Amino acid sequence: MSGSSAALQPPADAVTPVRHPDAPAPGELLGAHYGECFGCGGEQPHGLHLQARAGEGVSITAEFTVQPAHQGAPGLAHGGVLATALDETLGSLNWLLRTIAVTGRLETDFVRPVPVGTTLYLEAEVTAVAGRKIYSRATGRVGGPEGPVAVRAEALFIEVQVDHFVNHGRPEEIKAAMSDPDQIRRARAFEVNP
Repeated sequence: MSGSSAALQPPADAVTPVRHPDAPAPGELLGAHYGECFGCGGEQPHGLHLQARAGEGVSITAEFTVQPAHQGAPGLAHGGVLATALDETLGSLNWLLRTIAVTGRLETDFVRPVPVGTTLYLEAEVTAVAGRKIYSRATGRVGGPEGPVAVRAEALFIEVQVDHFVNHGRPEEIKAAMSDPDQIRRARAFEVNP
């Protein structure tokens, strides 16, 4: 990062993150936590449809292809969409910790333009944990997983209880998610909110 804020620097007592024993295996596709999620959900027609896979340790890789609906300037990805892709990727790391967490802070550097039609290759890792705070970083590359960096970010996620979503979400969606007969989908809807 080009000088991240003090809020993104782990404190001296932070610990090295530990992958949960029930975390998805390296290489396993994580799937959407909620079908209507703009970042990973398959039910969002203009969403990112980001595909994330578990990596080694507490890391993941992800990809998404910039569509015409994602542009800001003509033919280029909107910066907010790129920040969303980073946020979604960073938030997906919490599945490896088996922790419910929300974004507390996200700092993004935009290094080069990302044209429509480009696949963005993302890598993310948790760098430290301090109490309820989870520190992480990510990069997005163009032209392949080893291509030049287009975007990068550092983030702070805060562990929350499921009540956070129930108490603050719109009642119609909360009720629909909680009424889903598929127990796994019902639980995953509230598992991670990147």
